[in-house]
Amino acid sequence: MATETGAAARPTRQAWTLVLASLGVFMTALDTLVVTTALPVLRVSLHGGLTDLEWTVNAYNLCFACSLLTGAALGDRFGRRRMYGVGLAVFTAASAAAALSPTVGALVAARAVQGAGAALVMPLTLTLISEAFPAGKRGMAIGLWGGIAGLAVAAGPVVGGAVVQGISWHWIFWLNVPIGLALIPLALTRLRESFGPRPHLDVPGLLLAGAGFFGITWGLVRANTVGWGSAEVVGSLIAGAALVGAFLWWERRAPAPMLPLTMFRRRGFSAANGVSFFLYAGLFGALFLMAQFFQTAQGLTPMQAGLRLLAWTAAPMVVAPLAGRLADRYGNRPFIVGGLLLQACGLAWVAAIAQPGLGFAELGIALAVAGIGTSLVFPTVANEVVASVDGEDVGMAAGTNSAMRELGGVFGVAVLASVFARPGAYATPGVFVDGFTSALWVGVGLSAVGVLVGLAGPRRTTPAQDVTARRGSPRARVPVRPYSASR
Repeated sequence: MATETGAAARPTRQAWTLVLASLGVFMTALDTLVVTTALPVLRVSLHGGLTDLEWTVNAYNLCFACSLLTGAALGDRFGRRRMYGVGLAVFTAASAAAALSPTVGALVAARAVQGAGAALVMPLTLTLISEAFPAGKRGMAIGLWGGIAGLAVAAGPVVGGAVVQGISWHWIFWLNVPIGLALIPLALTRLRESFGPRPHLDVPGLLLAGAGFFGITWGLVRANTVGWGSAEVVGSLIAGAALVGAFLWWERRAPAPMLPLTMFRRRGFSAANGVSFFLYAGLFGALFLMAQFFQTAQGLTPMQAGLRLLAWTAAPMVVAPLAGRLADRYGNRPFIVGGLLLQACGLAWVAAIAQPGLGFAELGIALAVAGIGTSLVFPTVANEVVASVDGEDVGMAAGTNSAMRELGGVFGVAVLASVFARPGAYATPGVFVDGFTSALWVGVGLSAVGVLVGLAGPRRTTPAQDVTARRGSPRARVPVRPYSASR
């Protein structure tokens, strides 16, 4: 009787898990892009320059990336449900601080704290879903999760444009507050608590990784202002690279590493993380400039810019769930490689035709091609990551993949902005388009590298936990479902 009751309750628990995890990823993904259409307004309102705009985006993404693995470890140590609620609380409070920011510096600081809160939320959403769904249904669930993330990607520029034009830029952050306040009690009461196998925190690893990636990002961003040959830029890049090297050295020797390097021996896991880095480098770098292209080069309002970006960003809502379902049948690699190829072709098309007076008909088709490509990769690369590791490593694997995505975004924004930067970049539409076109071709190149990395992955990955089960490991004899939260 107890077994029947548990079986009956399982679909309800799965539904609540999928809904609450998807809403969490919606909030965090929304804020990676919600500022894109507000950037020209922020530049004028807060008297900022190109570097300030970069940090408005990159402060969030950098703190997000550097804290993600710690977020996964905190979930393993203190409970995934509990830390998911804490992450939502931090993110909500930081959103209110961002809305109240009087200066660019205050806004960048608030965005950094937002990123730290998002780093608790994002990896745990995928872990919670993986815990709730068996392997046979996980691709569909992750596809729906990817579709919700795609909805956030689509809604971000539109919401940002509508709010900035209709009210003020402050309200793009106030929107998070009521959603967060509603989600916190629901998460704490409707999700089942679970813990991971790694209860210790890797503080030295966190500090080395954060300092290293900050140094590299600082050098890339400052190069626009002080020049690539300056001592500040060269020193930052060298110091950042050295600290990242020290981080990798430490992770090989740490008793409880935040990033177990042994996972990268698995071909599917390594390829999936490389794909995520280059996908987001091309995507975020291009989005950073595209929203400004519509307003600066074509004279559109923030709302009009956001609506036009839907041709690019709306595709994941429809394509991602379908791709996730089909990947269960055909494998992940065809969708990963094909998707990145489409993103590269779409961005190349935009770069080839961009000009101040360009009509939207052809531009919209080119953006749609890029958006469909991105949508094919979102759920399938996440599914590849989950399938490549044992059940006990899913939280760490999800955090690693999320970190690679965000670092790719930081890298893409910094590099494309460096290529775009030139004297008087915002002075006339013609000068803007010259820099925009050059930068977009770099985004094409980053996407093309992602195609090559995707081809290096396995044709089809058998879920690692299923392999463990066939070998008769004691870990596999825990219930029928390898991701049961009751273990």
